[in-house]
Amino acid sequence: MRQAIAGLDFAPVLPLWLLLALGVLGLLALAPALWRRARGAAWRVAAFALLLLALANPRLVEETRETRPDIGLLVVDQTASARLGSRAAQIEAARAALEARAARLPELELRTVTAPEGGNQGTRLFAAIQRALADIPRARLAGVIALTDGQVHDVPAQPATDAPFHVLLPGRPGETDRRVRVIEAPGFGIVGRSVELRVVVEDLGVADPTGAVRLSVRRDGQAPRQQSVPIGREHRITVPIERGGPTVVEIAAEPRPGEVSELNNRQVVTINGVRDRLRVLLISGEPHAGERTWRRILKADPNVDLVHFTILRPPEKDDLTPLNELALIAFPVRELFQQKLRDFDLIVFDRFANRGILPPIYLRNIADYVRGGGALLVNVGPEFVGPASLAATPLGQVLPARPLGGSASVVEGPFRPRVSEVGNRHPVTEGLPGAPPPGGAAAAVPGSAPPPEPAWGRWYRHLLADQRAGMAVMETPDRGPLLILDRVGEGRVAMMLSDHIWLWSRGHDGGGPHQELLRRIAHWLMKEPELEEEDLTARVEGGRLHVQRRSVEAGPPPEFTVTAPDGSVTRHPGVAAPGGRAVLDLPAEQPGVWQVTDGRRTAFAAAAAANPLEIADLRADDARLRPLAEATGGGIRWLGNGAEPVLPELRRVAVGRDASGSGWIGLRRNNDHTVTGIAALPLLPPWLALPLVLGTLVLAWRREGR
Repeated sequence: MRQAIAGLDFAPVLPLWLLLALGVLGLLALAPALWRRARGAAWRVAAFALLLLALANPRLVEETRETRPDIGLLVVDQTASARLGSRAAQIEAARAALEARAARLPELELRTVTAPEGGNQGTRLFAAIQRALADIPRARLAGVIALTDGQVHDVPAQPATDAPFHVLLPGRPGETDRRVRVIEAPGFGIVGRSVELRVVVEDLGVADPTGAVRLSVRRDGQAPRQQSVPIGREHRITVPIERGGPTVVEIAAEPRPGEVSELNNRQVVTINGVRDRLRVLLISGEPHAGERTWRRILKADPNVDLVHFTILRPPEKDDLTPLNELALIAFPVRELFQQKLRDFDLIVFDRFANRGILPPIYLRNIADYVRGGGALLVNVGPEFVGPASLAATPLGQVLPARPLGGSASVVEGPFRPRVSEVGNRHPVTEGLPGAPPPGGAAAAVPGSAPPPEPAWGRWYRHLLADQRAGMAVMETPDRGPLLILDRVGEGRVAMMLSDHIWLWSRGHDGGGPHQELLRRIAHWLMKEPELEEEDLTARVEGGRLHVQRRSVEAGPPPEFTVTAPDGSVTRHPGVAAPGGRAVLDLPAEQPGVWQVTDGRRTAFAAAAAANPLEIADLRADDARLRPLAEATGGGIRWLGNGAEPVLPELRRVAVGRDASGSGWIGLRRNNDHTVTGIAALPLLPPWLALPLVLGTLVLAWRREGR
């Protein structure tokens, strides 16, 4: 809008200090005449005043201005806590009403910005304000109005501008909220031991929170355990770690009557179960070229404590060599296989033949150890055929294969090991480096090209055996079993029907993935979760639920049943993936425990709150923003609990006046403008000033001459 403003202005001909000096000299010269009241003194004063006025050069100036409207900033909180219950509807209604009222005020432009969900950093309200202020000249800023619940996590210590800052909050003051806060939770725990969680239940907005509250603790979807805990005091929860992998613990407090929301009454903690240092017993039946291969693999793992014995001479061979020259200590049979047997996580027999070294009772102890949850790895050679074979002992009851019998069971000749069809879906052998794509191990159709061979070195001996249990994940070219994995009771058994894997470690004929294969075998035997062949896992990352089902059984992918934290149940078909997998990917925005089942197995996933700061306190509260509003002269108003928000009146106020009052809030009137033109008219130009000064001097002379 254009405006024309006229005013008086001075453009002195001489510097101001010189004009002042002339004025002082003139007063000194005229003072005696004025004191004596001489005739013509008044005309002398008039002449001198006209001279000074002419030197001051008075002008009548007229400015043409282009006024610019002031800018008000409306920032709308759209984070999770501001969307609870009816808050979102109240804030949106208040936003529309404020925009309509501002549109009716002259010379005011209202800009609206939003503060979106800020990831895991809480409500970044002032970050949104700063971005908006970067485009607003400070001379035009009329004020800031924030529609928020008050849970803001980037409040500055000092206001960025002197413009009034007003806060409008949904609801009414005095809200209460109960929350469960985890003080300390370990990220991992040792399998077989327990860990402690430190939690506290707090009632916010309550003047004197006392009493007890019922706390529910649920582990991996089991029946909840109820505890009574005092409000406001730390409580310790003991959680046993019974298996490797994630253990999901859900902690929930009973609701408080009248609280804002139950969203933060629940916390979910994931504890990763890890095994302590693994104790492995390796017994080599005789010195041979591949003996050190097993030792190197096991010693390379820093988490493995290895106990290794090698039978240098069987009992039937006696050449009168002194015992102290054969071994440093006697073979502690009773201590190893009776007293401390269950202290070992894995027992490895490498080309061991029973030549009276281990009595049947100790071999029976090993079999019972496997059935009770132990792990056994047997690597056999020619000693497996004949009367000294382990298959002919009580330990043979847990072995998955028996020798066919006779010297014909030992096959001498070069061959390349293959991954079987089921092995392509088993995590121990799936994706081994150098293996052909899945299907390469299948039998060739007569008349068709032979299946591709793996890029591995050749072995030169294997055993023919009768497989009675387990899965042959590796096989010979004629589809005979080579590596058999089996579950026996609660334990596991692996059997390698060749003693030539050591050739790979020497790089013979190109070598092979001996280290990776043996590592996987040992970890599968010790029940590492990532090597489970029949498993269902679920995890929540980036707000999405990732489900993976793994199975060695061929067939179409299953249907998954997903139970959300709020109890809603949905069903989704799985998507086939390589390696015997079926996967599912879904949005998972609700915090809490998600349950997934394929009909046979069940998995749990913990979804923490996407923005923990945002749900730490769910009350609408003005405590954080009140100091800033008071420092800028702004006001804080509540919108009420009704369907229609109770909005204050919107007014324009002058700079320096109060910006809030009873029932109203004000936006500053800055009167910012741009000068588009100036017209100046001299009031005492030289052609007029000279005759006026001379005329008054003549009048003064004539008056004094009478």
